[in-house]
Amino acid sequence: MMLESYLNNKLVEAGCDEAGRGCLAGPVVAAAVILPKDFKHDLLNDSKKLSESQRKKLRPIIEQEAIAWAVGIVDEKEIDTINILNASFLAMHRAVDQLNFVPEHLLIDGNRFNAYSTIPHTCIIKGDGKFLSIAAASVLAKTYRDEIMEELHLKHPIYNWKKNKGYPTKEHRRAILENGECNYHRKSFTLLPADQLSLFD
Repeated sequence: MMLESYLNNKLVEAGCDEAGRGCLAGPVVAAAVILPKDFKHDLLNDSKKLSESQRKKLRPIIEQEAIAWAVGIVDEKEIDTINILNASFLAMHRAVDQLNFVPEHLLIDGNRFNAYSTIPHTCIIKGDGKFLSIAAASVLAKTYRDEIMEELHLKHPIYNWKKNKGYPTKEHRRAILENGECNYHRKSFTLLPADQLSLFD
């Protein structure tokens, strides 16, 4: 299915998406991207449907071709304070704050959003697989967050974040069970399953 170039041809739209919402450690990262109305790229899709090499190939293309783009970050301490849903919205707000061109409308991936003060928005379920600007935002959010987790891996290699990027894999949870949590873990999350023996199946 071809992704749509816009929701409203008469408005300057910014697609917004986040990465890292379901992780046990590290920040949630969001991006906002304004693409030209005629932008096309056969590879661009929801970042979850792309390989790591495809995302890395797309990122410089998006950054070069976009009218404007920006990334917003909310760290694990803020996530624990305001909860992950609000942190995801805040990361998107921070990305929009940094755009050097003010959009007239925001296209938000998902079904909920805390309204941005001056710009109307439309929530689109699975929007990263429907609109090019949201897909572009998903690629930037994912690649920038992956880089952050690879850097944090150097501080705490025991959790193997360079591979699992902080997601709740068995390997990650087993490392928490055996070594404890660190300062980059989200303390408000269930870091270990109730049945800890399931980690040793």
